[in-house]
Amino acid sequence: MAFAADKQTQSFRPGPAASYDHHQTNGAVTIGVDPYHTADKEKTAFGKLDLYQRGILPVLVVIQNDGAQAIRLENLKAEYVGPNENHVDATPASDVKYLHGPDAPPLPNGPVPVRRPKNPLNVWEVEGRAFAAKMLPAGNSASGFFYFQTGLQRGSVIYLSGLTEASSGKELLYFEIPLE
Repeated sequence: MAFAADKQTQSFRPGPAASYDHHQTNGAVTIGVDPYHTADKEKTAFGKLDLYQRGILPVLVVIQNDGAQAIRLENLKAEYVGPNENHVDATPASDVKYLHGPDAPPLPNGPVPVRRPKNPLNVWEVEGRAFAAKMLPAGNSASGFFYFQTGLQRGSVIYLSGLTEASSGKELLYFEIPLE
């Protein structure tokens, strides 16, 4: 049974950007976002790991470029903005494993060595499924997760900026996508 769950997470495939309830189109670029805040939803991407219960909100971001120009994503910045205008920057995927270490083992009563438990956040899915694209050619899409140290709140938005046209360096409009 565990093998089937591992196989399910390895075959995780996001849909088109416009297929998500939370999406926005500016010009020829569509961005869809999907917060993964339930155990069932997280299981499809992260298996047994429940990031949300550990204070981390994973948000899937799918960017579709239907324009004629390639888009640079190397300066892409993602922010979670709560209903009270509190801003939370995305935590780099490589830092997620350091947010909550493993539970400390009980102290031994004798000379028996105690094996340290594995950090549950140190799994390949966190970095392997993170948004990593630096360039998005015309007619293509890119997807991945951004990780925020917050809970999902009504009235919050995901704010994405830093997308630029590869040929001209012109910055595209920012995206402000409500998570209603």
